[in-house]
Amino acid sequence: MLMRAPKECGSWYWNLDDVVEPGLESALRTAGRMSAVLQKHALMEPSGLEWNWFQVGKGGLGIHSRLSLVGRSLDDPALPDELRPCRPAGHPQAEMGGILVRGSGVWFDASGARHNEYRLVELMVSPDEIGSRAELSVYHDVWGLCDFRGEPHPAIHAANAPRLASALEELLHVLGVEAEPGEPTYYGRAEADGLQAPDLIDGRGPDLTVNRLDAQSGAHFCDH
Repeated sequence: MLMRAPKECGSWYWNLDDVVEPGLESALRTAGRMSAVLQKHALMEPSGLEWNWFQVGKGGLGIHSRLSLVGRSLDDPALPDELRPCRPAGHPQAEMGGILVRGSGVWFDASGARHNEYRLVELMVSPDEIGSRAELSVYHDVWGLCDFRGEPHPAIHAANAPRLASALEELLHVLGVEAEPGEPTYYGRAEADGLQAPDLIDGRGPDLTVNRLDAQSGAHFCDH
């Protein structure tokens, strides 16, 4: 059973202002370059894009758009012209928020069996005309030394965490800028090459499923 935490257990942020141009076309090119690295390490096969709409002075409009990528590439030059017309008709000044690239990735269990998992990792790129940024997030315990119940799982960690570390290292070279670890959450803390090891007590990590409820979000773990 694979559980997904209601908040990320690790995230990495890239400020790309000095290395790429801002805007939608550049954001999609960045997503394509990053996705190629994630595909190489079997962490994500892109299958769709999702984004929300906001308006300066009003904030989020509560409207989301989705676009399937099945049968096409993020490098498709026609893609930007398909995203822009998704602007809600009643909000002609609406602008696109961060674009989530979603798809399925591979994780390995303790026996070495291969499993596909939707949203194993999530990639976000910003189409903002002012600044460029990207973020990678993970929500499952296969990247850590212990599962969410605090039980050490060295075989699972050894089969999965090195692939994430290799992808993060390769993204440094592809993007030309180091990632900054995102803010820690109740479920984990990111380091440069993966997740920070938890403090062990009697050989076990903290049990993050005691209440099976995130006190801040009110969201439950998802079991798969």
